[in-house]
Amino acid sequence: MVNLLAYMLKQFAFFTLFAITLVSTSCITNKDVVYLQDKGTVISDSLQIQALAKPYRVQINDILSIDVKALDKELVEIFNPTTNDIGNTQQALYFTGFTVDLHGNIEFPILGEINVLGFTVEEIEDKVKHELLQQYFKETAQIFVTVKLAGLKYTTVGEVASKGVQVIYQDRVNIIEAIANAGDIQQTGDRTDVLIVRQYPGGQKIHHIDLTDIAAMKSEFYYIQPNDIIMVKPLKRKSLGAGETATQTLTTIASLFSVVISTYFLVKNL
Repeated sequence: MVNLLAYMLKQFAFFTLFAITLVSTSCITNKDVVYLQDKGTVISDSLQIQALAKPYRVQINDILSIDVKALDKELVEIFNPTTNDIGNTQQALYFTGFTVDLHGNIEFPILGEINVLGFTVEEIEDKVKHELLQQYFKETAQIFVTVKLAGLKYTTVGEVASKGVQVIYQDRVNIIEAIANAGDIQQTGDRTDVLIVRQYPGGQKIHHIDLTDIAAMKSEFYYIQPNDIIMVKPLKRKSLGAGETATQTLTTIASLFSVVISTYFLVKNL
């Protein structure tokens, strides 16, 4: 019986030490959740950020919205898809927009196939306008062509509030805006190593960005691109089952203490 009690006391002491360590290391702190902190990477108080976002170049399966205008509206009706009552949503543009096929072409009224793979939207505007003037209109028609992507579509997975496909109707979106649009990263998400899976002509690549460091604003991946996948991993401490705050962690430890103490006195009274 004495040996058993001694063993229980040793286990109790070990558990106490473990609990103290757990409290000191498992709680989620401000450093874990605050975005764009100065980690010594910024020399001055104000950081001037230069836009590092490269112009997006159209890829296969992208959907383009192309609008042609002229002095005579009737002349350009055939080039503009009729949306009727379905509006200009992502779903509507799936049916009325111009989808880039596997060969990098779109099928444009009258003009036929136009290759747009690898071009920016500005370059496609010039290309469509040039073809229209070459084949259909004169300069006096004063043609104006607008090309836009059918929304900036991306996917969020992992420790975010809203998982799945997201769409923002802006030309340029940074990763903070993209994550905020998905309900933000959860408390248990690892903001120090967010993964961005990006599509390239040769395949997909995975990039890493630390959103707790203000230096992230200098990263070429700070601005997202269409079809990006943003993956947020859980913090390692989440796998320990610890709480998100000190109170939650202490509550968990108190419960475990209660079990250990009850077991100790039960054995002692046998």
